[in-house]
Amino acid sequence: MLNGILYALAAGLMWGLVFVAPLLLPGYPAALLSVGRYLAFGLIALPLAWLDRAALARLGRADWIEALKLAAVGNLLYYLCLAGAIQLAGAPLPTMVIGTLPVVIAISANLRDARRDGRLPWRRLAPSLALIAAGVACVDRSELTALGDTAADLHRLARGFLLACAAVACWTWYPLRNADWLRRHPGRSPRAWATAQGVATLPLAATGYLLLWWFAPTGAHAFALPLGPQPLRFAALMAAIGLFASWLGTACWNAASQRLPSALAGQLIVFETLAALGYAYALRGHAPAPLALLGIALLVTGVARAARVRPVPLA
Repeated sequence: MLNGILYALAAGLMWGLVFVAPLLLPGYPAALLSVGRYLAFGLIALPLAWLDRAALARLGRADWIEALKLAAVGNLLYYLCLAGAIQLAGAPLPTMVIGTLPVVIAISANLRDARRDGRLPWRRLAPSLALIAAGVACVDRSELTALGDTAADLHRLARGFLLACAAVACWTWYPLRNADWLRRHPGRSPRAWATAQGVATLPLAATGYLLLWWFAPTGAHAFALPLGPQPLRFAALMAAIGLFASWLGTACWNAASQRLPSALAGQLIVFETLAALGYAYALRGHAPAPLALLGIALLVTGVARAARVRPVPLA
């Protein structure tokens, strides 16, 4: 249990880095950030695949199809939605929406995995849900106050919020489906499974990159593809989050998923939220506003309460 929690903490610290890239590359399209990150992940996975070739050779056709599905939804589509949300609404609000993942995953696991992992009592989860909803509302209000109350600001914030909700949907599906495979294959290497997902991501990301390049507008509104107006920064950031957030973070999360019940592991994604908020406010160069601090405290309290709820085995 302790090792699983430490692996989840390491994954959260790595994953928090992905919230920084859209802030450092504000003029880059979200789609380019998504395919760029996972193109780097796929290229990094190739030499790692050679090291794990024996473990990868044991994967069958169904395993590779599963890795492809996980790569498409949990990697490309998730980060496309998240990067777009951050560019529209700033980092704190999407981060807080993503911060609801622990309880959303716990509820989803409660509905689908109760026979395998036990059921979390709904009455004991209700206070946590209320605290988390209040925390997101506080940060929402704080960010709106910082932006202003114009119709344009409201529209941007609303679009960012909806994209963040879509990212939550993608990453609710991913860890549950990923845990299903890992729990069915307890003797397989979590690191090799992370590498397999990187290899599966490579053709998807490469195809997406080529499509963006092919259909990019020309003329006055052209974007300087393939690496954009800040090529060195773009390449360095994509390589960094491809290695640390995508491969190392996924390997740590896989190790946690093998050791913890799905409902408990899902709640530990709060480490990602706290790391991302810390990175975002450090990048801004100032502390959160009092209302935002209250929202963060409510979120952490809600998740901490939910983490104390233990599954009850079904008859």
